[in-house]
Amino acid sequence: MSTFFGLGKTRTFKPRKDIPEGTKQYQLRKYAEATLGSGNLRLAVQLPDGEDTNEWLAVHAVDFFNHLNMLYGTITEFCTPQECPIMSAGPRYEYLWEDGVKYKRPTKLSAPEYVDTLMNWAQSLLDNEEYFPNQIGAPFPRNFRDTVRTIFRRLFRVYAHLYSNHFDQICALGIEAHLNTSYRHFFLFVHEFDLVDKKELAPLDELNDAILAEDKSR
Repeated sequence: MSTFFGLGKTRTFKPRKDIPEGTKQYQLRKYAEATLGSGNLRLAVQLPDGEDTNEWLAVHAVDFFNHLNMLYGTITEFCTPQECPIMSAGPRYEYLWEDGVKYKRPTKLSAPEYVDTLMNWAQSLLDNEEYFPNQIGAPFPRNFRDTVRTIFRRLFRVYAHLYSNHFDQICALGIEAHLNTSYRHFFLFVHEFDLVDKKELAPLDELNDAILAEDKSR
């Protein structure tokens, strides 16, 4: 989306990833934007009738990457190696980085270094047409679902860090509603397609339960 709930003018942490016009994914993105406009996020995450699940997952992987990029970009001055020497979601959850290339073993990184490495890794996958084909009819790789699950699991860690370590600063900036709406959309999508294991979601369990309870009461 060109803007996300009024955050379009904030500087993004990484260059924006766009979906090429004229592709099936572009059409699905426009559908998703229209459905989001209804305000019903549960409906917005559901696969449209007759559409391909992988195409739908691809569109949302790109959009959530962009959303999180903008949100994290608002607090980079607070998320420093001095303030956040480890990538964590509060005192109980610490995340190590491993990508099998530069970091062949789980490695402790500061939060800003972890997020920078994660976003570069995600962008390299999203830009790679072997993983995320843009051409109509081009096949997705057999392991596409596994790749998407890994991307979403790692994007969740950034949301968890924002909530656990920077929520006061986000409130001071007046953008907590943007974070809450973005995460609610993300979590409902993850829940709809079973993209992240429950144990991985544990740092935000209370918030997740509240989102599901609110959704059921509608």
